[in-house]
Amino acid sequence: MSSNIDDLTLGLLRTEQVDTKYKELDVMSVSELLHAMNEGDFEVPKAIALVLPEIERAINAIVDRMLSGGRLVYIGAGTSGRLGVLDAAECGPTFSVSDEQVIAFIAGGESALTHAVEGAEDDPVAGESDLKSIGLTSKDAVVGIAASGRTPYVLGALAYAKRVGALRVGLTSNPNSEISKDVDHAIEVDSGPEMLAGSTRLKSGTVQKLVLNMISTITMVRLGKTFGNLMVDLQITNEKLRDRAKRIVSQATGVSRSEAAKALADSGDEVKVAIVMILLGIDAGTARERLISSANRVRDALQNR
Repeated sequence: MSSNIDDLTLGLLRTEQVDTKYKELDVMSVSELLHAMNEGDFEVPKAIALVLPEIERAINAIVDRMLSGGRLVYIGAGTSGRLGVLDAAECGPTFSVSDEQVIAFIAGGESALTHAVEGAEDDPVAGESDLKSIGLTSKDAVVGIAASGRTPYVLGALAYAKRVGALRVGLTSNPNSEISKDVDHAIEVDSGPEMLAGSTRLKSGTVQKLVLNMISTITMVRLGKTFGNLMVDLQITNEKLRDRAKRIVSQATGVSRSEAAKALADSGDEVKVAIVMILLGIDAGTARERLISSANRVRDALQNR
């Protein structure tokens, strides 16, 4: 494809279009800019609401893979890659998943998290190589993130994922994108042109953050990582999280903070174990066995008497 055709194709993308509403952006006051930006951001959740059925189907498929021992893998470039890395990094402390269960790649590697790595997103072979490096299998789910829907690095990764039989999800801000043509689940959120034309770290980035929040959080809920709306699988790695753990145990069981602290100590800092211990009046070992026999789900452990 010639560069002229590429230029024409890029210019047609919704995320690259110029919104005449903001044609005098550079002479607007700070107040006017704030209101304009805030109004534009209001359109994001409305656009996501239109594709909730597609997101639901993707999440159900991801959960099925993870219940069978598969992994969730995000892959993207630039802002898209950074948001994938952020979401994956937060799954560990929030849900006690290992670094090997939720994985993220960004074009250009770790250095691209803080500095632009020019040309990295244009390398489809690098996308394939990154997935090969973790031994991707048919049990895994790969979420390709690209505002444009045409990033070669992501396309190369998804093509490889198809060859190994992994689940493929495409998340983009452009309808009828290249990525959407050959994935199992296409999530196309049309958030429209950016206030600053082509700056997809704005509304498109917000779309990606919100949808990735949905994918990871709802997947973890379905995997039994919560009890009600309490994050009972968190890792206690600092004083803030220790305090949160005490509050969670107290809220889940109705006991005092001091009783919650004692149960946590007896459980080896395992929030789920502490909750089951208190609610069933059993010791840590028995509580842990009940959880194991209940797929590590607190509600099931409490009901399977």
